[in-house]
Amino acid sequence: MTTFTIHALRQDDQKVLLHYDNQLSTLTWQDGTPVVPVQPGTFRDATVVSVNQPGRKGQVRILKISLGLSCNYECSYCNQRFVPHADASNPEDIEPFISQLTDALIELPERIEFWGGEPLVYWKTLKPLAERLRGLYSEAQFSIITNGSLLDSAKNEWLDRLGFSVGLSHDGPGQSTRGPDPLKDPEKHTAIMDLYARLHPQGRISINAMLHENNRSRADIQEWLKDHFGQDVRIGEGSFIDPYDSGGLASTLQSDADHIRFRAMSYKELRLGKVASFKIGHQKIMDFVQSIRTARPASALGQKCGMDKADSIAVDLHGNLLTCQNVSAASIAPNGQLHGIGHVSNLQAVKMRTATHWSKRKDCSSCPVLQLCKGSCMFLEGPLWDAGCDAAYSDNVPFLAAAIEYLTGCIPYYIEGGFREDRKDIFGEVCGVPEVATKRVIPILIQDQSVMT
Repeated sequence: MTTFTIHALRQDDQKVLLHYDNQLSTLTWQDGTPVVPVQPGTFRDATVVSVNQPGRKGQVRILKISLGLSCNYECSYCNQRFVPHADASNPEDIEPFISQLTDALIELPERIEFWGGEPLVYWKTLKPLAERLRGLYSEAQFSIITNGSLLDSAKNEWLDRLGFSVGLSHDGPGQSTRGPDPLKDPEKHTAIMDLYARLHPQGRISINAMLHENNRSRADIQEWLKDHFGQDVRIGEGSFIDPYDSGGLASTLQSDADHIRFRAMSYKELRLGKVASFKIGHQKIMDFVQSIRTARPASALGQKCGMDKADSIAVDLHGNLLTCQNVSAASIAPNGQLHGIGHVSNLQAVKMRTATHWSKRKDCSSCPVLQLCKGSCMFLEGPLWDAGCDAAYSDNVPFLAAAIEYLTGCIPYYIEGGFREDRKDIFGEVCGVPEVATKRVIPILIQDQSVMT
């Protein structure tokens, strides 16, 4: 069943019913009238990848280079913590890698991402590698994610000069779960703020925060980061973590009551405009709104990370193609397949058997947040998948509720349909509608009325 009846509350406290189809992206009033005018778009079906339908790679648009998995921090929920390391990268690998890469690429990549571990641990390799690639691909977007602890003025000048966009990983008030706070070290603080001052005016830096068991409130994170980086701070990431191991399981929501409280808090923070610095709020809500306006079919949805696409590759400096940048060629996926899926010298032979498209999962097709979630991690299985799916539902259903309120003026509180019973009551009896339904306020969206016309 893909059609849901959504029970919602109007501003005058009258209850209304809406009908939503997650496969066809239709949202109608009880009488069948669309809530907004629909202008059907043109969509192509996404490639369905599974162990029996291996993913392929071809013309590359996004290139993710894994320098290695070493890091100077030990985040308890890190998705690389127990990944076996492959052979380390070193400067001698650069020229053979460049030669193989240039032979393999048909067109210039649009975006090149440099990944660790902590990529600045590999500074002696990163610097000459990025300079060579900048010389070859002058128009490509360069990006890097760093914990900031190894920055200094020389590295900052180099990152700025080469045109990098930087994501600085920091969980705000929940930083202790990641490890030491570099902002508490005077020298590291100075270096971080120097880079921030260089890149922030150009929109080339964000502070990337993750939600987890000990860091549930986006409003608290936003307030903390504004205090440290200024009122116009841009906050990236912002999703609830996917659990990749026992540490990740311990850092996710632990009970049905935890899920209910998180949903209610998340929705209330959205409505009151307390999380407007997070990119994820506007992106998720407007993506759903556009799915309704254009009748985007579920068949057009790939995985949320995009690494199932033929034009996105992750590769190490030995030329090994990987499922994604968070694994190594020596590691095994939960389904027993090797994460090393081929070699850059022979892209046509690549077969990704480590991923499972959401349409091959038990519950995704019948889930009301499918159009927002687009599947949890594509290679998780078993209890880790189950916990990740639970977290992804509770993370996305407040965005679904906010998008529907934006479109209709009504607050959803119960979803009726053929999916799990424990997910139907969105906010629960105790901390549900009475708490969040104070007034219709979604400041994160009120400046963007183009979707309504």
